[in-house]
Amino acid sequence: MFLQRHSAPLPQQLLSVICWLLTLTARTLGHEQGVVRVVVKEGNDVFLPCSLGTKENIAPSSFHWRKAAERDHGQQEVFLYDAGIHYNNGRPGQSDQFRGRVSYFSEELKHGNASIVIRNTQTTDSGNYTCGLPRLQPPQTFNVELVVVAAPKPFVTMLDAGETWSLLQCEVRGASPRPKVRWQDSKGNQLPAEEAQVSERGSSYDITLNITVTKTGRYHCVVEQEDIKHRITSETFVHISVGALLVFLKRITIRLNNSLRQQETMRKKRLEEETQTKGLENQENSVIYKKVKN
Repeated sequence: MFLQRHSAPLPQQLLSVICWLLTLTARTLGHEQGVVRVVVKEGNDVFLPCSLGTKENIAPSSFHWRKAAERDHGQQEVFLYDAGIHYNNGRPGQSDQFRGRVSYFSEELKHGNASIVIRNTQTTDSGNYTCGLPRLQPPQTFNVELVVVAAPKPFVTMLDAGETWSLLQCEVRGASPRPKVRWQDSKGNQLPAEEAQVSERGSSYDITLNITVTKTGRYHCVVEQEDIKHRITSETFVHISVGALLVFLKRITIRLNNSLRQQETMRKKRLEEETQTKGLENQENSVIYKKVKN
């Protein structure tokens, strides 16, 4: 579910239609204690649905929105409405992260709609939310999972190059949720690469993956976020000179031949030394024999 930011307010009739559509989804899942999953691109505005199937007027009542505790912080107060008094008109207690970014639909309260809008979403907004209506009989709670997506295009650079190789780097900055990064050749084959360098910043990730290639061709850095079924790639072309490759092979051949010559020279030298040693031993044995005979 995506919502683009608007520069002007929506007409009230259109707004009512949008809220009605959201009500159909949230009502069924909320009544069954299910979870509505909402996905939005970072920087856009998003609706979080919370609506009663009975269409009961909740204007004189109260409702609250909270974000569940996470690793870095405890439960957060997103929005509170209490019989006309709320966070946007003076009531204290709202968490700093949401201050000035949350609004509700005052005209929809009479239809049982406690949905809210969070503006200019951030990856840190991702998480589990509850919409509670404690004064109803019985009290009701609706659950919403918000996923704020940051899917930047990977940046590919050539870090270094030799006569027969190139070192490529793929950088992904600020991705959320955490993606899988890999290198592929032009045929789609996954290539062995160095170990990925990963750093976490809040709920977003920076990933760097290097690879050394030795063939001319197109190479693709592939970034996949399976949770949201998102895939994006960047490619680069690498040219390995045939002439440079021949020079490289010639150098290898020369080195190999030199090594073989050195081994042969050393072998002959050892044979000569062994022959001389045996000659000396034979002479000593002959002298000893003559002395014994006399």
